[in-house]
Amino acid sequence: MTATRSRRGFYHGGICLITDRNSCPLTVLEMARVALEAGITWLQYRDKSKDRLAAFRTARALREITMEHGACLVINDYADIAVAVGADGVHLGQEDLPAREARRVTGGRMIIGISTHSVEEAKAAEDEGADYIGFGPVFHTNTKDAGAARGVGELRSIRDSVGIPVVAIGGINIDNCASVFEGGASAVAAASSVLSGDVRGNVCGFVERIEKLSRSA
Repeated sequence: MTATRSRRGFYHGGICLITDRNSCPLTVLEMARVALEAGITWLQYRDKSKDRLAAFRTARALREITMEHGACLVINDYADIAVAVGADGVHLGQEDLPAREARRVTGGRMIIGISTHSVEEAKAAEDEGADYIGFGPVFHTNTKDAGAARGVGELRSIRDSVGIPVVAIGGINIDNCASVFEGGASAVAAASSVLSGDVRGNVCGFVERIEKLSRSA
């Protein structure tokens, strides 16, 4: 899958699985295979515990797996690794390379996502040329120390302030994802709510729930 194909809407109405080794006894490659076989179409590789070489090797293997399933692969933080493995995009935090510079590094061919936590950061990300923003944490989460929950109300404010897709993240599960989409999210991202317990069953539950929400919209 190329970035061009992915740009047409991979972040609309779906779920992105963020890899998290602390939430699952499976290896990153094992959890990816199970999730992709169950219906995940967008994977974000995030692992801050590995050195760059180990991260590159894992990302390269994930690129092969995602291509087998026709799925999108986004690399967290590392634009150079994203380029090296031929990923579809890179997702950056507020302390990472700015979107405009990441665009230069990736040659303008990749999707650029930026994590944001406020309207001001969201607008700045759009101005910098981000293709989408991640916003959160919407609800309380233990997966990552990202501060206090922002809530669905602020998600609505973000949605009204930018013209690019908003991917909601933070404490999102099958039970509360409806309120997130109602709040204007284009898609959701999740880690522990997918990876804790029965990964295959969790993915199937999420996909079924989101499809029902899409049909009723």
